Order: sequence, then C-alpha cells, then structure tokens
Amino acid sequence: MKKAQKAGPRASCSPKESRIVTEEQDKVFTQDQNEEHSRLMRSATYAAVGVALTLIAIKLFAYLATNSVAMLSTLVDSLLDLLASGINLFAVRQALVPADRDHRFGHGKAEALAGLFQAAIIMGSAVFLLFQAGERLLNPKPIQAETVGIIIMVISILLTLGLVWYQRHVIRKTRSVAISADSLHYVGDLLINSSVILALVLEMVFLWHYADGLFAILIAGILLYSAIAIIRTSFADLMDEELGEEERENIKTIVLSQPGVLGLHDLRTRRSGQQVFMQMHIDMDGSISLHDAHLIADTVEVRLMAEYPEAEAIVHQDPVTVTADAETGDNPATPRNEP
Repeated sequence: MKKAQKAGPRASCSPKESRIVTEEQDKVFTQDQNEEHSRLMRSATYAAVGVALTLIAIKLFAYLATNSVAMLSTLVDSLLDLLASGINLFAVRQALVPADRDHRFGHGKAEALAGLFQAAIIMGSAVFLLFQAGERLLNPKPIQAETVGIIIMVISILLTLGLVWYQRHVIRKTRSVAISADSLHYVGDLLINSSVILALVLEMVFLWHYADGLFAILIAGILLYSAIAIIRTSFADLMDEELGEEERENIKTIVLSQPGVLGLHDLRTRRSGQQVFMQMHIDMDGSISLHDAHLIADTVEVRLMAEYPEAEAIVHQDPVTVTADAETGDNPATPRNEP
C-alpha cells in the first residue's frame, strides 16, 4: 500500500495569507464583471445603430414604392433614431474610456450628458405627437390601409421589440443611463407603430376615426413622463447626488459586517456613469498594528467592489480606544454608524 504523500509547503496557509488570496480572487472577479458590463454596453449601442440603419433602408423602399406621406414621416423618425443612437454610441464609448491624466475620475458623466440629449429628443417627439393628435381629433381622417405600409410596420415592430428586449437585458446588468434613455426612445417607436396598427383595426371593424388621435395622446403622455425620469437621473449624476438610502444602507451593512470594523461614519457617495465613488471613515481598535488596520481596510474595499463592480472606495481608518471588561473580557466599544 502506498503511503500518503506529505502535503507541500503551500498545502496550508495562515489566515492572513488566505485572506490575501481571497482578496486577489475578488479583484479578478470584479475586473471580469467590469469587462462584461463594457462589452454589453458597446453591443447594445451597436445593435441600436444596426436596427436604425435597417429600418431606414426598408422604410425608404416602402416610401419609394407607395409615395405615402405617412411612410415618409416614419422614415424621418428612423433617421432621428439613427442620429440619437449614433450620439449614444459615441457617448458610451467615451464613458468607458479609463481615467487619464486630465480626467482622474474617468469619463462616466458622458453617459448622463447623452441621457439629457436623448430625453430632449423624446420630449420633442412627444410634443410633436400631441400636436398631431390634436389635429387628428379635430379633423378625423380615415387611415390609409396600404398593404406595403402595414408589412413595413409589422417588420419595424418585430425589429424594435428585439432591440428593446436586449437593451432591457443590458440595463438590468449595467444600470446604464444612456442605454436606458435610448431604450425609452425605441419603446416610444414601438408604441407608436403598434397604436397605428391597432387604430387601423378599430377603424376597419368599428369605423372609429378617433382611435388614432386618442392613442397618440396616451403615448405622448407616457413618453413625457419617462423623459422626465431620465432627466432626473441624468441631473442626479451630473450634480453628484448621494446614492439612494437603500444602497447606502447596503454599503453600511457590508462595511460593519467586516471583522475588526467597530464603527462607520462620514459616508459620502456619488455615481458617475457606471462608476460608484465612496468615501468613509471606519473605526478600529487603536492598539492593532498599522499593517493589520490596512489589511482590514483593504478587505472592506474589496467586498464593496464585489457588490459594486465599478466602484472606487476610499476608506480612512480612525483609531478608537477599546477597554476590555474586567469580568467577561469583552470589548464594550460602541460602534459609530453615522451618515
């Protein structure tokens, strides 16, 4: 029978070595997440530009075949989509550029600027839609049911639906303001094209000429409400607004759950595009070595970055006096947990 081989010199390691290995693994995992987010955001912008170009091509063909003014208006709308998505593509690429000598905190605010631009386009489209709806309600006219036009609208809906689905997937992963605004723009197109077909069906079946105008007013209201939400989010990033209370509480929970951290105070946060910036003071036993205090702070930063892959955390260590209880040996230091 073979004797069991002795474990090599690295078979066991100290708690400090294990913690360092774990921290390095977390850093690699965080870097992989950052690269995945960047890839998703780029692919979403490329997809939007590709869909816009495809819609322009088929709508141009339909307009030349039918000479329809309605088809010309949808063609112009797709041209605006291409302009908005092109600017969004540039903004996202700029936002993902790493920090440099002149931009130490990165270029994340380009996303918020793109969000404002997209919101302006959406609000302009909504206002134009309201005027068109009012004119249609005052002077109802039958919708021209051209076969080519209906086919083009169905194709447009299917392509836009696929794009919106993918954009929502990217938004859930990255929480990108720019992609969210671009998605809202295409949701508006999706609602408009769907309402045209639904209004056409109502007119053909019930001879109801007012459906088109009423649907347009409803869609315009939805677009205006959503555009205002995008503007608020973009301004929050540009004005360095604090993260929401739920996220701040989550940060506090992560920090205070780390062994060796006795308290937390002076927490400051902000978001810039994909990046989250955090600054905080943590209380530690003043009798531990500087090396141990640094390891604790490093571990806090790594755990925060694991939760927020694009985060940059600055942790200041404050020493506190800890007096052991004479009977139990416990340290009755009261942790500070201030805003």
